[in-house]
This record gives sequence, structure tokens and C-alpha cells, in this order.
Amino acid sequence: MTFRLLDGRQAAELVADVQALHAEVYLAAGSGDGEAGGFAARFAVQRRQPGFAMAVARSGGYLVGCAAGMPLRPSTSWWRDLTSKLPDELTAEHAGRTFALTELMVRASWRRQGIGRALHDLLLGGRAEERATLVVPPATPAAQSLQRWGWRRVGRTHDRGAAGPAADVLVAALPLDSSRPAGDR
Repeated sequence: MTFRLLDGRQAAELVADVQALHAEVYLAAGSGDGEAGGFAARFAVQRRQPGFAMAVARSGGYLVGCAAGMPLRPSTSWWRDLTSKLPDELTAEHAGRTFALTELMVRASWRRQGIGRALHDLLLGGRAEERATLVVPPATPAAQSLQRWGWRRVGRTHDRGAAGPAADVLVAALPLDSSRPAGDR
């Protein structure tokens, strides 16, 4: 297994592999993560953002998993669709404050081997931002793992506006705490 950290230009070279991974992880599983075209458009925009990074795990030439994200801008809409108002000191953004973890995907046959945790740590381990944030469905096993990894729930939002499924917004302090338990690593 090899792990690599990529920038947006390098990630653009893997578009087909990342789309296939997304289709297997989300669409085939029926988890409601939207259409493949929606992901493709979102990924195209995200990988062009300043500071975008993606960690990939490969076995041979096969993409097993990836984690990706980018810094939030001061004018971000990240905090807009919350179900209840959070304090301004939590939602106010400035350059260098928050890195948004937008994807963490591992193929089903490769799960429970610590790959997701390794991707998570590779992507976030060297970040200069003060904290990281992500949105995750509340009842998933991934949500439970993330809370064990030092993430805390700060609010609730909808993935796609009021019609979308409820999701938890989590935040973790950066740099990562290397003393926390490695879990299933």
C-alpha cells in the first residue's frame, strides 16, 4: 500500500479514478450522495481552489481510497445551512482558520484496515490551519470513528438545503493530536 499527498493539479490527473471510487463508495451503496455528475462538478471546482490537497492510497496501480479538502475562504457559505444558529466566534472565518475535509472514501473491500485513518492523518497532519471541519451523516460508522479520532459535533445542517438529509457538522483542532488512540489503524 502506498500513500501520497497531491495538490489540485496532480489530483486533476486522477479524475477518472476518483470518480470511479466515488461511484463505488456512494452511488452503488445507495447512500444518497447525489449524482455522479454532481460529484464531478464539485470535485472540478474544489481541486482548483487555493490550498486544495488530496491524499490517495493505492495498492499497485489501483486507487483504494482518498481524502480531499481545501481551506475555507472568509466569505464561505460552509456555515449557512445550519439548523440552529452557532456563535459567531465559531462560524467567523479568516484566512488560515479552517480546512474543510470534503471527501474521505475507501472501497468497501479495503475497509477496517486503517486506510481511512491513514488518509485522514496524511491529509490533515501537516496543515497550517487552526482547525478542520467536515459534514457527515450522523448514524454512520464513519461518524463514530471520527468522534474517536478527536472530532466533535458543533451543529447540524442539511447536505443540499432544506430538502437534503440531516448531517452533523464536526470540527477538530489542528495540528492533530498524535497522542490520541489510533483505533483500527
